[in-house]
Amino acid sequence: MSGRYAGKTVVVTGSGKQKGLGQGILQRFADEGANCVVSDLAIGEEEEAVAEELRGRGVRVATIACDVSDAAQCQTLVDQTVEAFGAVDIFVNNAGIGFMMKPLLDVDPADWATVIGVNLSGAFYCTQAAAKAMVRAGKGGRIINIASQAAKTAFPHLPAYVSSKHGMVGLTRASAVELGAHGITVNAVCPNHVTTGLGAQQNEYFSKLLGFETVEAYIANMSTKNPMGRPGLPSDTAAACAWLASDDAFYVTGEAINVSGGEEMH
Repeated sequence: MSGRYAGKTVVVTGSGKQKGLGQGILQRFADEGANCVVSDLAIGEEEEAVAEELRGRGVRVATIACDVSDAAQCQTLVDQTVEAFGAVDIFVNNAGIGFMMKPLLDVDPADWATVIGVNLSGAFYCTQAAAKAMVRAGKGGRIINIASQAAKTAFPHLPAYVSSKHGMVGLTRASAVELGAHGITVNAVCPNHVTTGLGAQQNEYFSKLLGFETVEAYIANMSTKNPMGRPGLPSDTAAACAWLASDDAFYVTGEAINVSGGEEMH
């Protein structure tokens, strides 16, 4: 397989859902020749279907279960990737929880801990494990964190999610400062609303909260607030990841890049 990432290996957490953001990111890297690791909380029929679709693009693929809120499982994910492909070259922290939507006053400690445990602690555990493998290999690497528009602004009824994504930007910057000496860049991508499975749950919730008659009316209203006239697509985020992993982006690190169609300017 030829391509910009031929011979490289990319791991994307939370990538087992069909038509999900993680699958879209892996598809972009597969089209450019990378070995792909599909990782999700469990590996079942849907996750295997994602892997099979990627194999159809002509690349080698592994499926590895990982609960990113468990540091030991994150280490195992990296160890098994190295065993399968020889290295971890690109690691994308995409696993996240965004469906626990409640007013601030109704959020209980267990909900808070669950969201922070996956979205922020999970990104830290995976970053640490991946970076150790990259340092040992001595060839540098790329770590990319999928943050959110919520990493830079606030939304109602998502206090844990907003906090975790703000924290992910801090983790990105702190990691970049320490890992640059090893040739490892760490950056965050901040998409606006992307209508995947997770996005669909948010659409349903916020369309009712804001008084829209249908989800479609809510999405149409969102589109009017975006200079580009539409919500984000998985391919938008995937393109940013592919660039950040490239040699062209070697001197870019510690950044949190908006991929939002300019929505935050409205």
